[in-house]
Amino acid sequence: QVQLVESGGGLVQAGGSLRLSCAASGRTFSSYALGWFRQAAGKEREFVSAIRWSNGYTRYADSVKGRFTVSRDNAKNTVYLQMNSLKPEDTAVYYCAAYTRPGAIRVVPTLYDYWGQGTQVTVSS
Repeated sequence: QVQLVESGGGLVQAGGSLRLSCAASGRTFSSYALGWFRQAAGKEREFVSAIRWSNGYTRYADSVKGRFTVSRDNAKNTVYLQMNSLKPEDTAVYYCAAYTRPGAIRVVPTLYDYWGQGTQVTVSS
């Protein structure tokens, strides 16, 4: 089992920044990737970004490239999502999830095995 706990969500004005954290614990996850997804009201859950724990390889959705940065702190078993230049369309519940398969990081939510409870991000215009 892997436990994931997100934090850092909140209300911010358009153009502002937030940093989300995902604290991981449980079984060894050094070979995993940790991903961020988001789900806006009435919409499907979508991939945002992910980072492979072992080598730091990252992947981003086109909609957040250049604005969001994913990083990890191995000592703290924590992954971060720094979100800059936020837009109202970034408003959603953001989830952290663990991808346990080897190889390329996938973007399909159903391929992720463990999920956090989510944290709300609201961007006002």
